[in-house]
Amino acid sequence: MSSLEEKVDISVYFKKETLEEDILRAKEEITQIPEVKEVKYVSREEALGRFVEKHKENPVLLESLREVGENPLLASLNIAAREASQYETVAKFLENASFKNLIEKIDYYQRKPVIERIFSLTSGINRAGISLSIVLAIIAILIVFNQVRLAIYNSREELTIQRLVGASNWFIRGPFLVQGAISGFFAMIFCLLIFTLICWGFSPKLEILFPGLNFFSYFISNFGFIFLIQIATGIGLGVISSLIAIRRYLEI
Repeated sequence: MSSLEEKVDISVYFKKETLEEDILRAKEEITQIPEVKEVKYVSREEALGRFVEKHKENPVLLESLREVGENPLLASLNIAAREASQYETVAKFLENASFKNLIEKIDYYQRKPVIERIFSLTSGINRAGISLSIVLAIIAILIVFNQVRLAIYNSREELTIQRLVGASNWFIRGPFLVQGAISGFFAMIFCLLIFTLICWGFSPKLEILFPGLNFFSYFISNFGFIFLIQIATGIGLGVISSLIAIRRYLEI
């Protein structure tokens, strides 16, 4: 969700006659604010280029722009804060800054509802992701625990013979640990499948709220890393579950 939060910012627009060097000095001053993560300068020419590219399919609008005869857009600084709650602090700083007489407009109050909604959404998704991960981990632990418990019960005669012939404790425990690791692997494959289906199902709904955000595409593009983390976690939980089952049910 960090990629979504990175798209959030506010813009401060400068009067048409403001010199670029004055805007860059303002940028340096804003950069020193602890709440500010990043500041990007957008010149009038760059703003015009972006506008034309964005509306290239609208010939009427572009023709109207050409009829104006000059660039009507203003230079701006796009400001990204570290937290959603810090944008108001940044806006108040701009309203009382030494260069406030150069400012034409600050769009914070127009964008405030969107900013709060995005950060609320990402916070909720993060909490849901953590909760889902915990639930899936518990499912994996229970699956492995019960499999190892049943394996110990079904192998009780074989275990008795191994103890009689002097087999070491780890020789007896070893097969159950391996079985736990394998069971953990397949349990996490099952959980990963569930998580994939959830991402696939909810992605269109999120994209309606935030066009351009495709959660499922992000999941697929990072699938390799997610898969490795899930498998390592599954094997680790499998081994831990096996140790718990062995300590409880294997008397050696």
